[in-house]
Amino acid sequence: MNVDTRALIVFAIVGIIAGFLASILLGGGGGILRYLITGIVGAFVGGYLFDALKINLGIDNRFLSEVVTATAGAVIVVLLARLIA
Repeated sequence: MNVDTRALIVFAIVGIIAGFLASILLGGGGGILRYLITGIVGAFVGGYLFDALKINLGIDNRFLSEVVTATAGAVIVVLLARLIA
C-alpha cells in the first residue's frame, strides 16, 4: 500500500468519524455514506475557516486535531443545510 492510498483511507476515516460526531451533536441519523460525505465536506470547511481565522487548537496529536477540525466544519455544514432546507 503506497502513501497516497493510506492518506485517502485516513481521510475517509476522519470524514466518517467527523460526520458521526456531528450527527450526535446535532441529532439526526444517517448511514456511513452520509457520515462520510458530511465529514469530508466538513473537513474542507473547517480547515478553511480555521486557517482563515488563524485558529490553532493546540492539540499535539495530528489525527485528533483533524477530527476536531472536520467535526466543527461538519456541524457548520449541517446547520447551514438545515437553514437552507
